[in-house]
Amino acid sequence: MSYQEQRDLVHAGQGFIAALDQSGGSTPKALASYGIDASAFSSDAEMFDMIHAMRSRIVRSPDFTGAKVVGAILFEDTMDRDFDGQPAPQYLWQKRGVVPFLKVDKGLQDTADGVQLLKPMPDLDTLLQRAAALGVFGTKMRSVIHGANRAGISQIVTQQFEIGAQIIAQGLVPILEPEVSIAISDKAEAENMLRDAILTHLDAVPADHTVMLKLTLPETANLYRQICQHPRVLSVVALSGGYSRAEANARLSQNSKMIASFSRALTEGLTAQQSDSQFNQTLAQTIDEIYRASIAG
Repeated sequence: MSYQEQRDLVHAGQGFIAALDQSGGSTPKALASYGIDASAFSSDAEMFDMIHAMRSRIVRSPDFTGAKVVGAILFEDTMDRDFDGQPAPQYLWQKRGVVPFLKVDKGLQDTADGVQLLKPMPDLDTLLQRAAALGVFGTKMRSVIHGANRAGISQIVTQQFEIGAQIIAQGLVPILEPEVSIAISDKAEAENMLRDAILTHLDAVPADHTVMLKLTLPETANLYRQICQHPRVLSVVALSGGYSRAEANARLSQNSKMIASFSRALTEGLTAQQSDSQFNQTLAQTIDEIYRASIAG
């Protein structure tokens, strides 16, 4: 497996990153959208079996390849499972040409100073070493901004970059994800503060280190252009954040150099009840729409 080949694919940005990393708290909602009610499972083990079956169906679909899907973010449970009898990260790269990433955060702290910081991750190094051994290229960790609070935004960006350095030290590329909630009234102001804080930290990143950023689609088109062009940044990806796929794609197409990393917007319209033909046709159309929005501009 060529690390440089994966790195070049991500950096070129000719496609998008699929977010297949729903974890314990968000899995029931993801399954419900997929047409599987909570009454269909009676334990976490059954629930995770069902979400894995959904993910397996997605990654084995004919159009889920590196031609349009350059990467996929996995939940830890998925990383430890197989797709078609092969460890999930290796299957993605070797069989589909899709670069594997891993969600590493353990959830969010309570809101303070208008933000939710990451919970402590005491076993992170062990997880990173295991991920690297399985062929994972990079990681993702999400914290959330709930208001234009400069002190809180400074804390959230500092934490993301500090943990990012720990991830780089283990040979992986971190996706830093300080999400700005789309529900807040001062979203544009918060995004300006976030951009400035990120640029300050990027300037301090060592020359031989690179990071990725996953950011909410901004109110001002191309707000993050300087970040996209920064020499320490491999790629900037966008989260759908609760926008419909149509709106997320429309916003994304206005932001050059950003590509999608959608979760709910990717699986919108897919159900367990669809025939394989219907499922594959729906997913193919979705992949094409997100791909076109990602490469626009």
